[in-house]
Amino acid sequence: MFADKAKIFIKAGNGGNGAISFRREKYIAAGGPDGGDGGHGGNIIFSVELGMTTLNDYKYKRKYVAQNGSDGSGNHRKGRAGEDIILKVPQGTVIRDAESNRVIADMSDPEKEVVLARGGNGGWGNSHFATATRQTPNFAKNGLPGDEREIILELKLLADVGLVGFPNVGKSTILSITTKADPKIANYHFTTLEPNLGVVNLSGGRSFVLADIPGLIEGASDGVGLGHDFLRHIERTRVLIHVVDVSGIEGRDPIEDFDIINNELARYDMALEERVQIVAANKTDIIQDEDMYRNFLDEMEKRGIEVFSISAAVNKGIDALMNRVYEELSKLPPVVIFEPEMDIEEDIFADDGKGYTIRRENESYVIEGPWIEAVGGSVNFSDRESLQYFQRMLLKRGVIEDLIEMGIKENDNVIIGDLEFDFVY
Repeated sequence: MFADKAKIFIKAGNGGNGAISFRREKYIAAGGPDGGDGGHGGNIIFSVELGMTTLNDYKYKRKYVAQNGSDGSGNHRKGRAGEDIILKVPQGTVIRDAESNRVIADMSDPEKEVVLARGGNGGWGNSHFATATRQTPNFAKNGLPGDEREIILELKLLADVGLVGFPNVGKSTILSITTKADPKIANYHFTTLEPNLGVVNLSGGRSFVLADIPGLIEGASDGVGLGHDFLRHIERTRVLIHVVDVSGIEGRDPIEDFDIINNELARYDMALEERVQIVAANKTDIIQDEDMYRNFLDEMEKRGIEVFSISAAVNKGIDALMNRVYEELSKLPPVVIFEPEMDIEEDIFADDGKGYTIRRENESYVIEGPWIEAVGGSVNFSDRESLQYFQRMLLKRGVIEDLIEMGIKENDNVIIGDLEFDFVY
């Protein structure tokens, strides 16, 4: 089954905790602190796999969690870093944040890797906290949590030209005779159930990528049939070849068919209404109604639309059509690349850039955020120096000031992650 859209959850590894350790050697009863740092958590990395054509793998496995960093240990030994997870996607996959639907990355460059979830930094061991006046710090820092987010993967084909039109009008046949692609071809509706790509090679070293977009039907822009699934593959194309069956064999009016398809394109994305379009009047070798065919050509001429009369079945007029398409492509900018609308680093800190948020919940002040929760999780309440360090960090980062501005009073309850305590100032 062809899959071109998937929603998955990714989580980078947490950083390892710093160690609380003291050097112990013969003849040295109480050496200095030698706790090592925790290892960095593993990242979630996306890269392009050339030749990969669907997102099927992500339909069956929807959760990806990287390895946590190991905790530090004595003798200044740093914890091992967690292993990264590298996820492969087809070229042209657009990655969106599931919550906001904003574009995070466009995986169109096969040489580019994108880190979409960064592993948490490892915590400092207690050796970092030794000073001239604090020689035996009995506390260390916990590792930071890794990024996590739900994302949407959307495959949007990287093609210069798209073949559009009703089912069974000859698009797959055109693709097969102009490229080395091998789409399934038969004389019944909806033969093509997935987009197919091929490279059209012309004389003089000229070439372009041609995509056969599965047949559209009326209501496609509203999701009728597989409309939305197919229409997204037209978004990047620079030129559309609109294939119309002018034979009259199925009793259809080619003018009506032409208008229905264009209406669906415009309703899906207004930009498609302005896309360069060349009409291929197909099946001219088996025309049943000459008047209908002439009416179609006259109507297209009135509208200023260029028409190539062809017969894909006998390879008539195809070369002239492809040369004209290349000529039009040479005037246009490259294939559209979707610019990121969201910086993944922005999720590390809250909107105010402080790394935490404070809210009232009943009679408590709840402080949330990766940084503040990591600091709170490091507190050793049985150690006076650890508590003093914790208070200094809250003062330094403005947490105390923000609490006071919100109206906190002595002995009011404060919650940071799993930590709960009375406010004292």
